[in-house]
Amino acid sequence: MTNPIITKTDLAPAFEEDRDARFVNIKAVHKVFGAGKKRYHALAGVDLRIAKGEFVSIIGHSGCGKSTLLNLVAGLNLPTTGSVQVNGKEVEAPGLDRAVVFQSHSLLPWLTVLENVQISVDSVHPEWNAKARAAEANRFVEMVHLGKHAHKKPGEISGGMKQRVGIARAFAADPQVLLLDEPFGALDALTRGSMQDELTTIWNDNRKTVMMITHDVDEAIFLSDRIVLMSNGPEAVIAKVVAVDIPRPRTREGLLENPLYMELRKELLHYLIGTGHAVAEAAA
Repeated sequence: MTNPIITKTDLAPAFEEDRDARFVNIKAVHKVFGAGKKRYHALAGVDLRIAKGEFVSIIGHSGCGKSTLLNLVAGLNLPTTGSVQVNGKEVEAPGLDRAVVFQSHSLLPWLTVLENVQISVDSVHPEWNAKARAAEANRFVEMVHLGKHAHKKPGEISGGMKQRVGIARAFAADPQVLLLDEPFGALDALTRGSMQDELTTIWNDNRKTVMMITHDVDEAIFLSDRIVLMSNGPEAVIAKVVAVDIPRPRTREGLLENPLYMELRKELLHYLIGTGHAVAEAAA
């Protein structure tokens, strides 16, 4: 009996499924800054896979390498050794397939809200005419409920609104991966909660792959599919990955009534408090 012939077409679905499961693929990454006495080994063998459409948060104490890891995926830095891939391609520089939203909104102060968002549209769709690009930018401005403020400049709107503009600009670039570096860290509690709700709605509609850094345990549980806990630096590694098996869509009221929420919160805080004590002892 002859063996059946397996064609590339037969294998394609399995290959695609595997690639989607490791859409962001971080393998054995070390990152060293400086040399000699100034040498700092920030990351020491980090392995992480993020599936297509997954929302993953990274938490840990200051100096644990969270931002370093995000910057490697963004292409703002390169690994000393190891590999970072997005959708099967090695990350060697920043690209339009990855958009970053920082804690600082980084808007151009001389441009209006609409014009700041249109920068992304112009980059992605240079072949479109001006009217089409303006309409697309306006669509994303409306998505974050800033239509009434479209022609205001950053100095004329609140901090929360500026972060909405930053998120709209990031989504307007139609990235494969959205990278969030504590995007709500500078906001007051009420505005922060509103922005989390906004991000949840946008993510549910678009299902982008998201990697977010946060210090806020409740924010991580509310938004994430998985939470990555980093060990303390130097030579930081991934200490633990926690799945958030709470059904979506989520509400704050629903979380408070879900026993799994309290279990997750306790587990995360226990880890952070424990590593915090280790940091204090090391500094003593």
